[in-house]
Amino acid sequence: MAAMIAKQEGFDGYSDGKMQRLRGASNVSRLVSKSGVQEALNSDEQIAQQSVRENPRSSQLRLEASSRKRQVGFSKNKRIPKKRRSALYKDTSSEDEVLDEKTSFDDVDSEEYEPDSDDEAMAIIRIRERRRNTSSAAAMVERSPSNEIKKKDPMNDSSCSSSSSSSDSSISGIKNSKTRNLKQAKEIKSFKCHQCMKSERRSVVPCTKCRCKTYCTYCIKQWYPQMSEEDIAEQCPFCRRNCNCRLCLHTSGLIETSKREISDHEKVQHLRYLIESLLPYLRQMSEEQTQETQIEATIQGVQFSEVDISATLCGNDERVYCNHCATSIVDLHRSCPNCKYELCLNCCQELREGSLSGRAELKFRYTNRGYNYMHGGDPLPESCLSGPCDEFIESPVRWIANSDGSISCPTVEIDGCGESLLELKSILPDSWISDLEKEARNLLELFGTKSSNLKHGCTARTEELRELASREGSNDNYLYCPDSTQIQEEEQLLCFQKHWVKGEPVIVQNVLEKVARLSWEPMVMWRALCENLDSTVSSNMSEVKAIDCLAGCEVEINTRQFFQGYIEGRTYDNFWPEMLKLKDWPPSDKFEDLLPRHCDEFIRALPFQEYSDPRAGFLNLAVKIPSGVLKPDLGPKTYIAYGFEEELGRGDSVTKLHCDMSDAVNILTHTAEVELTEEQHTAVESLKKKHLAQDLEELGSDKQIRISREEQGRSTEELKGVKESGAIWDIFRREDVPMLEKYLRNHYKEFRHTYCSPVEQVIHPIHDQCFYLSSEHKRKLKEEYGIEPWTFEQKLGDAVFIPAGCPHQVRNRKSCTKVAVDFVSPENIHECLRLTKEFRLLPKNHRAREDKLEIKKMILYAIEQTVRDLKDLAPSVLN
Repeated sequence: MAAMIAKQEGFDGYSDGKMQRLRGASNVSRLVSKSGVQEALNSDEQIAQQSVRENPRSSQLRLEASSRKRQVGFSKNKRIPKKRRSALYKDTSSEDEVLDEKTSFDDVDSEEYEPDSDDEAMAIIRIRERRRNTSSAAAMVERSPSNEIKKKDPMNDSSCSSSSSSSDSSISGIKNSKTRNLKQAKEIKSFKCHQCMKSERRSVVPCTKCRCKTYCTYCIKQWYPQMSEEDIAEQCPFCRRNCNCRLCLHTSGLIETSKREISDHEKVQHLRYLIESLLPYLRQMSEEQTQETQIEATIQGVQFSEVDISATLCGNDERVYCNHCATSIVDLHRSCPNCKYELCLNCCQELREGSLSGRAELKFRYTNRGYNYMHGGDPLPESCLSGPCDEFIESPVRWIANSDGSISCPTVEIDGCGESLLELKSILPDSWISDLEKEARNLLELFGTKSSNLKHGCTARTEELRELASREGSNDNYLYCPDSTQIQEEEQLLCFQKHWVKGEPVIVQNVLEKVARLSWEPMVMWRALCENLDSTVSSNMSEVKAIDCLAGCEVEINTRQFFQGYIEGRTYDNFWPEMLKLKDWPPSDKFEDLLPRHCDEFIRALPFQEYSDPRAGFLNLAVKIPSGVLKPDLGPKTYIAYGFEEELGRGDSVTKLHCDMSDAVNILTHTAEVELTEEQHTAVESLKKKHLAQDLEELGSDKQIRISREEQGRSTEELKGVKESGAIWDIFRREDVPMLEKYLRNHYKEFRHTYCSPVEQVIHPIHDQCFYLSSEHKRKLKEEYGIEPWTFEQKLGDAVFIPAGCPHQVRNRKSCTKVAVDFVSPENIHECLRLTKEFRLLPKNHRAREDKLEIKKMILYAIEQTVRDLKDLAPSVLN
């Protein structure tokens, strides 16, 4: 192996130049290179041979027993049965062993081998997959007993093997007190650490629960700082299901992600509720198609039933978008036979009404006035010559429908050819939507007398409600905030629905208390990525693209340096805190593949999984999309960002005001606090004065926005007692959106965006994502328009549910790692559709314009699957 761990304690380097070292606040984090993940992979046969030399008699008996066991009942063609992803783990010592206690990699290769447990089967399947993907990997280097470097085939060794076979006999003598466990363990030098696979450590701690795993004191300190050696001796990380060694981090299915089984009666209730919720939207889609078909009958001069609609070939791996508004097309649309220009039914209707708006390109251009300008100084001379950004002017559309309702292909200037009439085309089979509507309506009538709707009939306990706003004359200042450790799933689901249907956020506390507590340290996740057997993945981990919150633009930074700043903080040359953030890292479409164990842990932690589970949520419409069909990227997604306790006013670590077109749940999984020195505090106060003077000069009015010292003191005082909070959230009610937008349009020049340049243009106050409302802005918003958001602190382990259509913003008070997943609930379909309509009116290259959710397609698939499931349950429920 390229990376060598020296025998001497305290050594903090590696022999390979590719290895990197990151010093945290209190310890040294060792990283594993992309090619160094296979070191010390030893098969059980090799371990057994060593045991024979040490204890010939007992080891020989073990080898004979093992040989007899593997020879009984197997045929050459017998393969390992595939296990479903959510396999349960068994809490017995014999089944806790994954591959390494009983099996060598030679056994894994053998088609005769049958695993002894479900866990073992899952691990072997995953390892086989990885071995197939890395069959061309170069040979690794390892240290030989004689300290010579030699080439070695990494595939002949176990990636996570156990201690030697003599471990059982040695550990069996360890009983009773934890002190005795540790004393005996540190006298034994032949054990192999399960984490680093090294046996050269001076001391290891064996687990008295499984009696086979050991962890060296170095790895305990390095990768399990929250656990003492006594904790390890009592129950090791592997037994606790939070081991972060290489194999465990790359193995999924070791824990059951679903928390409870749903009875047939509950399923029927949920399915009926889904049909009731979605049927109006399906009926609307059917009516739109009927209307367009009737127009086509007029154009063709035939009866409605005689209309000929040709089909468009569209595979499951394709998406069809409107060329004019970029909205997803699910069935009927118009298409040019010459240039294949495609137009959705909404655009067809607007064109006939004369209300179709143009889609000019938007040119955002923020001038980079230089480093000094961003910190309150003078701009660069050449930047002063630059004019303001280009105005966005909506160009009129020179495109009208014909008198009979037919539509010609637009001209070349509007991306068409102008030569043919657009023909009515279909993607789905004839009358598919209308037939589905009839079938759903009939099933609803059939089950109407047999089951009742979910009535949201629940009263939350007083302690589960928190006052997070002080709006006068409002009855929704309190939010539902249950504790995960106190939740009774079925009962609390009704409480959740009661508040969720009203468009209120929900905050669930302590969700990490009910899972295995796998480490979410960024260093652990980065190590897992660097150890990935896919060389293309591990090679891309050396640098990341982060967003500089002060400049509002993307920067490239060494990954080690980024995470060092996460723990220790970073500053500019003038001591102003440098706030960086990673968004969606690693890429969400690969999160489950790159960090499978973390993905399982996150899903297991999700409350109200009927809605939030991205794999099996019964009321999550996104789950209903069949396999093989392109799905929207809904996560999970990881957000890693720095933070600062005080509100800086410029360059804060924030997620600016925006509105998601789907529901979401966000869990704070890790925090790190960075404190400034007295010198840095002094510099920050001095720079704030320069920022204030610059704002006064550029705005030319005393109406500029800046938090006064008194206001800062008040804000800080309000937050006292919440030292453990990691982020501050502001979530606005849907009904307050018009007033919020009006405020931003009136005050937009008081905000800064990219390069700290003043905002000079607003297309959409929320979807532009240019604004963060400071404490002073929120105060003025309430004074002028009488509205305010729900404001609360997100603590470690808090899960925040955000309904679709609720504008929100977030500021980090510490370095934070958050993991989020989007979902689509039946209660908020109307908001998803409303936002889709808003997005289609945005300029061509606007960041929010694309219809990424494809909500209409999701509705169709959800009803189709719901009808099928309800029909399957009908015999057992109706009889």
